[in-house]
Amino acid sequence: MKGIIGKKVGMTSYFDETGKSISCTLIEAGPCVVTQIKTNDIDGYSAVQLGFDTKKDKNTSKPLQKHFAKAGTPAKRKVLEFRDFGLEKALGDTISVDIFSEGDKVNIVGVSKGKGFQGVVKRHGFHGVGGQTHGQHDRNRAPGSLGGSSYPSRVFKGLRMAGRDGGKTVKIRNISVLKIFADKNLMVVNGCVPGPKGSYVVIKNDN
Repeated sequence: MKGIIGKKVGMTSYFDETGKSISCTLIEAGPCVVTQIKTNDIDGYSAVQLGFDTKKDKNTSKPLQKHFAKAGTPAKRKVLEFRDFGLEKALGDTISVDIFSEGDKVNIVGVSKGKGFQGVVKRHGFHGVGGQTHGQHDRNRAPGSLGGSSYPSRVFKGLRMAGRDGGKTVKIRNISVLKIFADKNLMVVNGCVPGPKGSYVVIKNDN
């Protein structure tokens, strides 16, 4: 399962051969450095650890500085493991966006935008209790009854209520790679990708 760590640049439009405008997302994919290689004999599983986006040593702990020094690379801001990578890589090797090709289908994982504390109408799509008649003028966006009367005298877990919305890990499957700019480490994928601009995303090819 080959993959790479990237950063969402933003959305734009892409015109195909027929002149049709396709909304797409621009991702800065790599370059990533192999910071550790895990094997079945030592670690019990096979994986490749990649690091992306350089940061200052003063913001990195001493153990992590030594860890990155073994790979001969500066400290990295984002570190992630990829199991059963599928490509033979050595410690310190660089992985760039050219591991993918135009037309590939990839899965992209990111953290969705956080929306803060939201009510039930926005968070779960409730329609409110009723109209503004018969004393219902302040009930339009209320959650209504919670169902916890004398029995069971409590609120069941998982009941849809107001709370923090967004900020969750989201996986988008089978997104087409429209264009690759290997010299600029950029990838153009079809459709939208979770997260705000500048957020980290993980691009995987499970095939």
